[in-house]
Amino acid sequence: MKTENKKLYSAFLDSAGVTTDSRKIEVGALFFALHGASFDGNDYAIQSLEKGASAAVIDREDILRNNPQHAERLILVEDTLQALQALAQEHRRRLAIPIVAIAGSNGKTTTKELVSRVLAERFEVTTTKGNLNNHIGVPLTLLSMNSDTEFGVVEMGASAQGEIALLCSIAEPNYGILTNIGLSHLEGFGGVDGIRKGKGELFDFLNENGGRAFVPQEDGVLCEMAAAREDMAVEYYSRSIAEGFRSNLTGDYNRYNIAVAVEVGRYFDIDDERIAEAILSFTPDNNRSQAVETEHNRLVVDCYNANPSSMEVALDNIATMESEKKVLILGDMLELGEWSGEAHQNILRKADKVAGEIILVGGEFAKAYAAVNEELESSYALYPTTAEVLIALDREPIRNALILLKGSRGIKLETLVTIL
Repeated sequence: MKTENKKLYSAFLDSAGVTTDSRKIEVGALFFALHGASFDGNDYAIQSLEKGASAAVIDREDILRNNPQHAERLILVEDTLQALQALAQEHRRRLAIPIVAIAGSNGKTTTKELVSRVLAERFEVTTTKGNLNNHIGVPLTLLSMNSDTEFGVVEMGASAQGEIALLCSIAEPNYGILTNIGLSHLEGFGGVDGIRKGKGELFDFLNENGGRAFVPQEDGVLCEMAAAREDMAVEYYSRSIAEGFRSNLTGDYNRYNIAVAVEVGRYFDIDDERIAEAILSFTPDNNRSQAVETEHNRLVVDCYNANPSSMEVALDNIATMESEKKVLILGDMLELGEWSGEAHQNILRKADKVAGEIILVGGEFAKAYAAVNEELESSYALYPTTAEVLIALDREPIRNALILLKGSRGIKLETLVTIL
C-alpha cells in the first residue's frame, strides 16, 4: 500500500465518517473535495475544516500552499474521486465480508430493500442509503460499513457501458442479482444490446472472480446470460416461491423482487417465518410502486423513474386492478435518445387500451400523440409541464378514480399527489 494511501486510510479510521458535501459537515468527518459540472470542492476545503472536519482530501496544490496553517489536516492526492474509490476498495478488502450487488433496469431499490431486510434477520447488514448507487455513492456506501457489519448489500446504477464494471472493481461483490434487462438509459447504453452488455458486467465480474448469481428461471434473457458465463456459480429459483409471502407492494411485477429476497434468505439459512416478517416490514416510499389512498382517489405513485419496460408493467398492473374509473397521468420517459419517438408512441397505444382518461405531460408524449392520435380512442389532455397539470387539476379535480402516476423523475409527477 502506497505511503499516501496509508496516510489517507489512517485519516479515514480516525474520522467520524466520510462526506463530499461541505454544507453538511459533521464534526470529525473526512471531507473529499470532489469536482462537479459547476463546482470544485477544493474551494470549500478550508471551510469544511473550519466547520469541524477532521481532514480534507484535495487535489489542488494551491489550497495547501495558501493555507499552511491547515497543512496537517489537508491531504493532497492526484485525483479526489479516484482517491475516494481507492479508499473504498481498500476498506472493503480489509472488512473481508460478503457483499451482494444488485443491478438491473428496473426494481433495483425495491429488491435492495427486501434483500437487506431479509439478510438482517441473521446478519448485521449495511446497505445502500437512498439512491447512492453510482461512482460516488457506491464508495460512500462501502465506507459507511464498519467492524460490526457482517454483510453488505450494494445497489449499482448505470447509464452507460463500463459503469457497472467500475463499481464491481470497487465493491468486489461475492454475490450478484440482476433484476432484469429492460429499456432504461437507451441513449447512454447505445441501444438494447448495449444495455445487455452493460448490465451483464456484474455477471462478468462474478464469472471472473468465483462469484455466485441469483437468477429467476422464468427470465430467458437472464438465464441465457448466466449460462454464457461458464465459471459463474448460479442459484436458479422460480418466481413462484414468492407465493404466500404477504407484502405492502403493489403490482404483480414485484413478485420477482419478493422471490429473489426469499431465495437469498433461504440460501443463507433464514427460515421462512423470519423471511415473511422481513418482507412484510417493508413499506415502499420515495414514489416507487406506492399505493396511496387519499380522501378522493386511489393512487399508484410510481414516478421515481420511468423507461419503456417499467412503463409497460405499470400499465399492465393498472389494467388488472378493479375500478369503474381509471385515469393515467403519464410523464415523459427521458434519456431514450433516437428511440424516444417510437417508445412513446408504443406506450400510448398500450395506455389507450387501459384507461378512458389519460393526461400526458412533456414534449416527448406530445410529439408521440401528434403522430398516433388517429389510432387512439381515449380522452387525452396534454400539458408541457407538471406545474400546468397542477393548475388544471385545481380547477377541475379528479374524484373517485384509480390513478396511475408514472414518468421519469425529471417530470416531477409526485407534486400532484397532494391535489389528488
